[in-house]
Amino acid sequence: MQLRIKGNIAVSESGFVFDPSTGDSYSINPIGVEIIQLMKQTLSEKAIVDAIVERYQTEPQTVEKDLYDFCNLLVKHQLADRI
Repeated sequence: MQLRIKGNIAVSESGFVFDPSTGDSYSINPIGVEIIQLMKQTLSEKAIVDAIVERYQTEPQTVEKDLYDFCNLLVKHQLADRI
């Protein structure tokens, strides 16, 4: 699933996410921040999984599932679009 974070979404390094079009704000964990930063670099899903697996030395299947769930939440809250 390839996503693009909407251009007006603000994400702080501490995990604060703000959507100025709705006024909604969210809090995400440090890995969520990393994933959004990787998405903004327009990396593929596989490249994002590989980067997280390498950095945290975890199982690719776990990262794939967590990434899928996280991406679905981003779309649900209208913070990202499928491309």
